[in-house]
Amino acid sequence: MSLPACDLLLRRGKILHQNAPAEVADIAIVDGQIVAIAPQLNFAAQLEVDLQEQMVSPPFVESHIHLDSALTVGEPRWNQSGTLFEGIEIWRERKQDLTIEDVKQRAIETLKQQAMQGVLFVRSHADVSEKNLIALKGLLEVRDQVKDWMTLQVVAFPQDGIYGSSVNEALMEEALKLGADVVGGIPHYELTREDGVRSIHRIFELAEQYDRLIDVHCDEIDDDQSRFLEVIVANAIRSGMGSRVTASHTTAFHSYNNAYAFKLMGFLQRTSVNFIANPLINITLQGRTDTYPKRRGVTRVKELWQQGQNVSLGHDCICDPWYSLGTGNMLDVANMALHVCQMTGTEEMNACYDMVTWHGAKTLHIKDQYSVEVGKPANLIVLDADSRYDAIRRRAAVRYVISRGKLLSVTEPARSQWKGEA
Repeated sequence: MSLPACDLLLRRGKILHQNAPAEVADIAIVDGQIVAIAPQLNFAAQLEVDLQEQMVSPPFVESHIHLDSALTVGEPRWNQSGTLFEGIEIWRERKQDLTIEDVKQRAIETLKQQAMQGVLFVRSHADVSEKNLIALKGLLEVRDQVKDWMTLQVVAFPQDGIYGSSVNEALMEEALKLGADVVGGIPHYELTREDGVRSIHRIFELAEQYDRLIDVHCDEIDDDQSRFLEVIVANAIRSGMGSRVTASHTTAFHSYNNAYAFKLMGFLQRTSVNFIANPLINITLQGRTDTYPKRRGVTRVKELWQQGQNVSLGHDCICDPWYSLGTGNMLDVANMALHVCQMTGTEEMNACYDMVTWHGAKTLHIKDQYSVEVGKPANLIVLDADSRYDAIRRRAAVRYVISRGKLLSVTEPARSQWKGEA
C-alpha cells in the first residue's frame, strides 16, 4: 500500500500555540495547506526537513510600517534633531521626487528583507497627501506583485492631514476608490483641534461607505492635551466597528494624568479597538523636548494588555527620515517593548512575542487564516529557539520560512567556537 503524498514534510518541529503548551510533531503540507499534524507521520514527501525540535511559529506580523519612505535615509538630508516634525518636513521634500518605480524598488527590497526574517503579513501606510498619489499607486502594484509570498495591506494615510490642504480630502477618497485596504488619519497633525475631530468623523464615514478597516496615527505627540483617542473610542462605540478600528502610536497616552487615563481605560472596555505601539520609533522620537526626567513616550502597552485590549507591535520605519536604523526584524521590536514597557514577567515576555504574531493577525483582521493548524494555509516559520523567551532574548535566527506551502528562505545561524583556555 503506497503512502499518501505531500509536497513538504517537516519532521520534529516544536509547534508553538497561542493558548496551549508547545508540542513536538511532524507537519505535512499539500497544495499550500497544512493537511496533517501528528507525533509521527508517514507520507511520501517531495521535500522532507528534520527540524530537530526547533520552534515552529506562525509568521511574524508587521502591523505598522511605511514602505513608501523605507530606505530613503539621508535623502535629501539627515534628521539632525531626531524629531517627528523634522522627519515630516524632510519627507515633504523627498516625496516631490517620487516615482512609482522608486517606491516599488525600495518597498520590494524591504519586504524581501522582512520575509527572510519571518514576516509574511505586513500593513503599510502610503502617503496620500501628494497630488499624483504616487506612493499609493506604487504600493498597490507591490501588493499585487508580492501576493504569492506576502500579504500586504495598504493604508491610505494623509501625512499632511485630511484638512491640511484643499485637495487632501478628495485624495483620500480617490485612494479608497483605487483600492486601498484601510482608511488612515493623523488628527493631531491637523491644523486645529476642531479639524482633528472632524477628520476622525470623516474617517469613520469613509470606512463605512467603502467597507474598509481603520488605522489612525493617533496622538503621536508628547502633548498631554492631545486627546483624539477618546474621539476614536466614542465613534467605535457608536458605530459598533470596534474590532475593525486601530489606534496607532497613542504616545500622548503615556503623558496623560492617571485620573483621565483611568477614565479612558474604562471607556475602552466598552469596545474592542486595537492598539499598535512602535517601541523602536516611539522611544526615539518622543521626549525630545524634555530635560530630565525624560519620558519614554510609549503608550501604556502593559496596562492595555492587562485589561484585555488587543495590542500589537510595529517597526514603523526602516532607514527613513524618522529612523535611520532598522532591519525589519520583529524580534528587535518585541525586545524593545519588553524593556521599555517593563514587561519582564514570564507571561509578559510571552505576550511581547504574541504582539508580533497572533495579536498582529487580529489587528490586520486575518486571524481566520493564521495559525499552525490542520486546514490552515501553510504559512509558518522555524526559529533557532526553544521558546518565546529564548527567541526574544537571543534574537533567534529564523531558519526556515514557509509561505503558501513553499520554502521561501533558509538561513544558517552564525556559529561561534571557543578557542581560548577554559
